[in-house]
Amino acid sequence: MIDAFRDLGRRGLFLFDPETAHGMSIAALKSGLVPTCRLKADPRLRQTVAGLDFANPIGMAAGFDKNAEVPEALLRLGFGFTEIGTVTPKAQAGNPRPRIFRLIEDEGVINRLGFNNEGHEAALRRLQAVRSGGIIGVNIGANKDSADRIADYVAGIRRFYSVARYFTANISSPNTPGLRDLQGRESLAVLLSAVLAARDEEAAKAGKRIPVFLKIAPDLTEEGMDDIAAEALSHALDGLIVSNTTLSRDGLKDQRQAKEAGGLSGKPVFEKSTAVLAKMRRRVGSALPIIGVGGVSSAETALEKIKAGADLVQLYSCMVYEGPGLAGQVVSGLSKLIDRERVGSIRDLRDTRLDYWANRNV
Repeated sequence: MIDAFRDLGRRGLFLFDPETAHGMSIAALKSGLVPTCRLKADPRLRQTVAGLDFANPIGMAAGFDKNAEVPEALLRLGFGFTEIGTVTPKAQAGNPRPRIFRLIEDEGVINRLGFNNEGHEAALRRLQAVRSGGIIGVNIGANKDSADRIADYVAGIRRFYSVARYFTANISSPNTPGLRDLQGRESLAVLLSAVLAARDEEAAKAGKRIPVFLKIAPDLTEEGMDDIAAEALSHALDGLIVSNTTLSRDGLKDQRQAKEAGGLSGKPVFEKSTAVLAKMRRRVGSALPIIGVGGVSSAETALEKIKAGADLVQLYSCMVYEGPGLAGQVVSGLSKLIDRERVGSIRDLRDTRLDYWANRNV
């Protein structure tokens, strides 16, 4: 049934511009029209990462559910966790439309949304109404016109502390001018000090410690990766998310859409993001959790992220082409791959192709 829904849905949604189609997908999830995925629990897929217990390692990346409208519906699609946002303190419209472009030949997406969202208060109200015990992360960012961007991240920690299972500080979007500058070592040190201090203060008040991840770009130099790894380790960050969209346009078939400004995601970013993931794993060692993102379209590509050093894996853009059943297909496919690999846990496969990917040029 889910395959038929995928084929019908793709044909129908592709008649509309991408942003309208995305809104229709959110509406369908809200209405319950999208079939629920019923997966048999596989204990070999369970993971404990940053103190959180994940039923499976596949998550929905930030960007799909910006305003926390459908987190529970997404979990019912088979995801082991989901991440809302990016949310900023104040609501903002983002960049002018059109701002999302399908590269159908490449199965990629370019977006220059610019953190369009309804702001902290709207997302908080919805998260307070969530009744399931699923893992929902909150991806926080800064307003475009903010006079103090670091204060915006601190505000996100404080505002969502009662509802977030984990936080992601997103400093890697290419669509907010100057945001990626926060990846520079001095700026990153200030950001992490402020964000983690706020987390620790809230933890003392709430009696629970919420993990904080840092989401980075794939467009980093070797020196840039060195700096991020050093700051992540010295500040005792809870983990990294590798990676956001890329500004690169290498190897694209659709040269017309490739001229659009914005970040590229989907299948074209798989190799670059996986290589950066492995390079970061080498730098931070085996203990620091890493979530791998970028171009995951199948169980095989999800497992390759894990073999390159990821503990967990997120996807989003490939669902545009594969449909809402992708998460369930990936999770069930991972069980079959574990059978083939003859291991007791998917964790046994982590880092088994680390050297291959870390030695790739990006």
